[in-house]
Amino acid sequence: MKKTTAFIFCFIGVTLLAHGQLPFRKESAFQAGEELTYRLRYGIISAAVGVLKVEDSSIKFSSPHSFHLSARGRTSSAFSVFYTVDNRYDSYIDSRTYLPHYYTENIREGNYRRTDIVRFDHRRRTVVGNKGTFRSNSDQTFDLLSAYYFARNLDLSKIKTGDSFKLTYFLNDEIATLGIEYIGIETIKTALGTLECLKFSPEIKPGRIFKKDSRLYLWVTNDGNRIPVKAQVEILVGSVTLELTDASGLKYPLGEKQ
Repeated sequence: MKKTTAFIFCFIGVTLLAHGQLPFRKESAFQAGEELTYRLRYGIISAAVGVLKVEDSSIKFSSPHSFHLSARGRTSSAFSVFYTVDNRYDSYIDSRTYLPHYYTENIREGNYRRTDIVRFDHRRRTVVGNKGTFRSNSDQTFDLLSAYYFARNLDLSKIKTGDSFKLTYFLNDEIATLGIEYIGIETIKTALGTLECLKFSPEIKPGRIFKKDSRLYLWVTNDGNRIPVKAQVEILVGSVTLELTDASGLKYPLGEKQ
């Protein structure tokens, strides 16, 4: 299971929805003070916990107002016997366009350490990372966290079952795109109650972790908050499930459509 837990956290993070060419809602789905807690299970074992927060940014960028997004993922005490992960991610985004200005990763996985600092120039379509400057084909390129929050603001009112779209993101000194298919509406039981959700299936590549016929499924609340409440995928040995366990500071009542 070496690095599997961290990889799944990152993979689910960057596949949380869609591409900037789709219209997004003018009214944000989140606000400063929001905090979401997730649990990652490997089979029946609780492997890790992740906490995501939204704050008003104290750092000033070109936009008049920015959000500071943060996420911390740590292996649980029981799973730390096998492998220890304690990763921190921070992204500073424009509160109007939800595009990232600045992003950092502080990775601690076993004895492995890495710190990444990333700067985005959307006008020039460039991303500056640890290994130089990268050029994107899109004028909306995201990092791990900004992809998560931008996706929650998409206007999906006209989406139909079977529709697919793409996300452009920067991760591990590489710009890549990922396709996501919309499956439909499904009501599921969660730790916060029974919720109507939009169901998606992002692309995955077999080999390193996933089986040849594996599919990743993602459930997002069909309400004003658009919170991913569950993700599930089969891996080479067993399955991995990400579940929302707690939510506070939400902008809208959970489960209430806007």
